[in-house]
Amino acid sequence: KKPYVTPPEGWYCKQSKGPGPFTTKAIFSGRENRIFKWTSRHHRKHHFKLDVSLGSTWWAPGSVGWWIGILFAIGSFCFALGSVPSYIQFIGSHYASLTYFIGSIFFTSASFLQYVETSAAPKSLDTKIDEKIKYLIWEPKRIDWWSTLIQFVGTLFFNVSTFAALQLYVSSSAVNHMVWRPDVYGSICFLLASALAWFEVSHAFWSWKPRNISWSIAASNLLGSIAFGVSAVGSHISLSTGIANNLFLDYIGTLMGAVFFFIAA
Repeated sequence: KKPYVTPPEGWYCKQSKGPGPFTTKAIFSGRENRIFKWTSRHHRKHHFKLDVSLGSTWWAPGSVGWWIGILFAIGSFCFALGSVPSYIQFIGSHYASLTYFIGSIFFTSASFLQYVETSAAPKSLDTKIDEKIKYLIWEPKRIDWWSTLIQFVGTLFFNVSTFAALQLYVSSSAVNHMVWRPDVYGSICFLLASALAWFEVSHAFWSWKPRNISWSIAASNLLGSIAFGVSAVGSHISLSTGIANNLFLDYIGTLMGAVFFFIAA
């Protein structure tokens, strides 16, 4: 397996690793036995041409990675807030649904930037080569391309489901069709995307690296996606009662999913 990047002249790929058909880690060797270690996540995070400046952890508006974290954090906060029973009782179910919809817009914005970051990653390790930035790519051999694309699609499903939840006076069957179905599709997309992201930083289908910040971020997102999936299972509306089959799973799944995504952000 070869990585999708090409080394500078005189260098060659000595060793590569990754889950399944994907390459997420490689070692390049060059003149005088010099060694360069490459990983797909580090490559796209640190070679993004549209970054104006890196800044610090807390304030770096010139860095797209900073915006991805901020947007995901705001979206996660909205989802967590909307799932708190006391907030729902205070503000009403309609405005609680609006809180979810607003949060989903932040999720979509962050996910879109992730996809742009992935698409714009340079294909050459030679910094002297000036590559044009591409926003629409087809690279199915890249695990990060699949991960960011699937997650972006998932956020669009959440946009649909949370917007549909704003509609008043609809039947239980209509709610299941308009709200629950896209919510389930979005949860499945998030679960697949988070698993792929975790595989990427693990360089395998399983690893345990809690002291590695990238691994911890991916693991937290994966746990959040599992929690969102649990919420989707519990939120199916019973046609006989007109309420969710399991309100506890619905609320606690959404809350925990939002908390894990907030931690990752």
